This record gives sequence, structure tokens and C-alpha cells, in this order.
Amino acid sequence: MKALVLESVNTLNLRDFPIEESVGAYDVKIEIKACGICGSDVHYYKEGAIGDFVVNEPMILGHEAAGKVIEIGKKVTDLKVGDYVCMEPGVPNMQSHEVLEGNYHLDKDISFWATPPVHGVMRETVVHPARFCFKLPEGMTFAEGAMMEPLATGIEAAKKARIAPGDVALVTGSGTIGSVIALSALAGGCSKVYVSDVKQEKLDIIGSYDNIIAVNSSKVDLVDFIMKETEGRGADVSFEASGSTKVFPDILSCTRRGGTIVLVGMSNDPVPLNVPLLQVRGLSIETLFRYTNTFDRAVRYIESGAINIKPLISKTFSFEDSIKAYEYAAAGHPDVIKVMIEM
Repeated sequence: MKALVLESVNTLNLRDFPIEESVGAYDVKIEIKACGICGSDVHYYKEGAIGDFVVNEPMILGHEAAGKVIEIGKKVTDLKVGDYVCMEPGVPNMQSHEVLEGNYHLDKDISFWATPPVHGVMRETVVHPARFCFKLPEGMTFAEGAMMEPLATGIEAAKKARIAPGDVALVTGSGTIGSVIALSALAGGCSKVYVSDVKQEKLDIIGSYDNIIAVNSSKVDLVDFIMKETEGRGADVSFEASGSTKVFPDILSCTRRGGTIVLVGMSNDPVPLNVPLLQVRGLSIETLFRYTNTFDRAVRYIESGAINIKPLISKTFSFEDSIKAYEYAAAGHPDVIKVMIEM
């Protein structure tokens, strides 16, 4: 089938790719209709690796996707041909210890799209377990469906923070993940969310939402700003979504005594943590890697109107122009949150 293939670093090809998948009893076959470009896709494209995950042979990119069911396995009962679905891209080993403990996202043997050596879904069709497919409500577009993957991360972050009604939150980083965390924190009960970054164009997008206050940390002292805004108390919950080690001194000082910090962004550099400050302020730290059982919540949030994801889709390309789409995403335009490809 035709697929977007990463041949080597900085080399993409839209070509026929030999891949065969049979539909098992509990599987569905999906015609891909939309696929977002994630930061991890760009890393593989530009660098050929993320940490220990190295692209050693041609690999199909893409893991944020939605499409139409075109075939179902004989034991699938909750989906039918013609249904519109989004898909959770990671399928764990159901016999693993992590699965039995309820932490399937931590399974070391998880098969996750576009994570070497597993192929992604920038292609015409894919076969996937029905259990990891979620029906889209009437009126929800395929592009919105593809956004359920990053939104699932935002919801997981909000879960980790254990938000109480009326909490004030701080998010460092206004990219896709920082933006969906801010929206999830509001939907999860926060009264307001401060989002900090140094890119004003991105801040203008997320700052257009009600009860989200954009803070350009290149123009103001973040700690002074947050403390003035919270009458010296600090944010109840804070989320680090930038992946920059430079924000850590500030995010610790911006979080109230007894508050919680959720670490979402990943960095290849060592993270400086002031442990005595953590202890004195009584801060709790949670870490996040992917998500567990949040895709259905993401769909319900969109269906209810509690979250509007559409403003985060900055530019859309056709499948035929998918190489241009990746070049555009890799250019790092400051006014772009999510680049989407529609089939």
C-alpha cells in the first residue's frame, strides 16, 4: 500500500510499501482518514532516534490517527463497518506484569505505532485491536479524532495531578502537549490555568481560551508573576511540558507548599532538582509516560463541548503533500501548534 516512509535521516518517501496484516477475530481494519504530526515523528525524521529508540531501517511514520472501519473480526461486537474511530496507538502484552497491575502504558513490550521497529499509520489502511479503537460521535471530524491521542496525554496529566475543584494550575510549555494539558486541567476542575512560554505566537493561540492566561517568560519573571497573581500562594498544581531543563528552578518556586508537580516533557539533558527546596515546600512530583484508559474520556470531553480542540489544528495538508507537511512541521513555525494530514 502507499505509505509515508522514513528511509533515513531527513529522507522521506511517499511510496508503495510491502506490508500485510490479517484481521483477527478481535481486530478491525481501518481506512486512515487523518493523521497528526507529533514531535516524536519530527525527531525521528530529523535525528533518526529518540533516546534508545533508533530507526535502523525504513519505517512508516505517524501514530495520531483516525479513520473509518472497513472490516471487522468475527468476534467484534461493539464496532461495525462504516464506523468512524480514533485509535490508541499502543497495544501492550496482555500477559505482562504491568498490565496486571493496571499500568499497561509501562509495559516494556508494548507495540506502539511509529516507535522503532513498529511501523506507524501514515498509510492507506491499518489492522488494530477493536479494544483500542474508539467510536467518534456524530459531527466529530477525523482531524479532531486524530487529536484524541495528544488530548489523552493531557487528560492523563490532569489525573496525575489529582486536581481539586477551583485549583489554579501552571503549565510550562505551550506546544501541543502543553496546550492539551491546559485544556484538560480546566475541564478537570481548575478555575484558571497559567501557561508560560517564550514564543508569543503560540501563547496567543492558547491564551485565546477563557480562563487561560498566557505568560511570556522572556518578558516577565515567572516566579514574581505567579506569586503576584496568587497573592503569594503559588499554583496548586504545575505541569512541566516544555522539556527544557531551564524551567525547573522556576516551576518549583511557582508551586504552592504542599502542591503537586507533574513532569511531562522529556529532556536528553540531566534535570537539576533542588531536593531541599522540594522538601521544605512539601512538593509532590509525579511523572508521566503516555496514558492509561483516557481515550474514551477524551472523546466524551469533545462530544460534551467541555473541550474545543479545533483551534489547536494550525495547518492541514493532503496525503499527497505529506512530505511537505513534515518539512513544514520540522521548520518550527512559532505560530503552529499541530500540523494535520488528511487522506
